[in-house]
Amino acid sequence: MQADLSPVIAATAQWLTRSFPASGGALASALCEVQARQAVTVAAWLRYPTEMDAALLGVSGPGGSARLDWVTGVDAALGDEVDAHAWRTWVDEVVASWAASLLTDAELAAQAVAALAEGSHSSGTRAEFRRLVDPDDSDRRAAALLRHPDLLAPVAGLHHGQLLDRLNPGRTLFA
Repeated sequence: MQADLSPVIAATAQWLTRSFPASGGALASALCEVQARQAVTVAAWLRYPTEMDAALLGVSGPGGSARLDWVTGVDAALGDEVDAHAWRTWVDEVVASWAASLLTDAELAAQAVAALAEGSHSSGTRAEFRRLVDPDDSDRRAAALLRHPDLLAPVAGLHHGQLLDRLNPGRTLFA
């Protein structure tokens, strides 16, 4: 199952780390990438909870990074280079949006990881996603841009309501 989602997870995490790069050297880059990958993994597992969901994604494709690039202004910086990167076609906009929401809201991240325990992907333990749900100072420094709520707001806001619906099915808006 994981293998079916691995191209989407890898491409979406790469998009996040390229759009909101690490602050520092090689260690900071590695810490930032781990946090992005953990957030994207949780988001992808929530978005595609069954084998059938993953199979349908394989048939229909994830949609690519075009809208995300436009929202963040990356499309202008890349120019014609956007089409030169085939990995961008594997970026899933909803997964990126959900991951951005998880990176900027610790409570939501913890709730999302807890929701994984109900699914078929993993045990959903906090330890599996420690850098996402309980980042230390090194993690925060390395991913200062990746976890900055104001910078990620345009991406997180794209599908935030859908994430809340997924985590709290049947919730009322005015409760």
